[in-house]
Amino acid sequence: MNDHDRPVGASDEDSGDLDDVLDREELRQRYYGLLQELRVVLPGVQVLLAFLLTVPFAQRFSELDVWGRRAFELALTSSMFSVVFLIGPTFLHRFGERRARSARLQWSIRMLVIGVVLLGVSLVTAMWAVARFVFGTGTAWRLMIPVVVTMVGLWVILPVTLRPRREPPETPSDGPSRGD
Repeated sequence: MNDHDRPVGASDEDSGDLDDVLDREELRQRYYGLLQELRVVLPGVQVLLAFLLTVPFAQRFSELDVWGRRAFELALTSSMFSVVFLIGPTFLHRFGERRARSARLQWSIRMLVIGVVLLGVSLVTAMWAVARFVFGTGTAWRLMIPVVVTMVGLWVILPVTLRPRREPPETPSDGPSRGD
């Protein structure tokens, strides 16, 4: 089967290895799939950001100490950058060069990954700040560590273990091997 006969969406190739012309439909489908993923993630990030933007107006916010304010600052900033990175692929889709399908997909995947990492930072630091304020520092760490371990497990380790292993290319031999 040559590249022209390959069914759409049948390739396991890395996005960078796909051709902008020959693999146009597959690149398009992958891009639309990525945009669908963003539609799932973005509302939650926006709600988190909205919450973080309103917290300083709460009555007890002024009682936060230096570490609480630093954690809040990191949560707010990483949440805002998360929204920026997660919206980035939509703008790239709308305003990017149409024929640069592979490059748009690769950059969109990068922005999605960065946006999700920033979301994780925001979630963890916001949780730590709130837990520390309510329960104390020790409990905040005890609550945060399992969340970080779960995030790393589900967002990093599991996807990496599910990647297909690439076989090393066969080297031609001069004759039959001793085991034949």
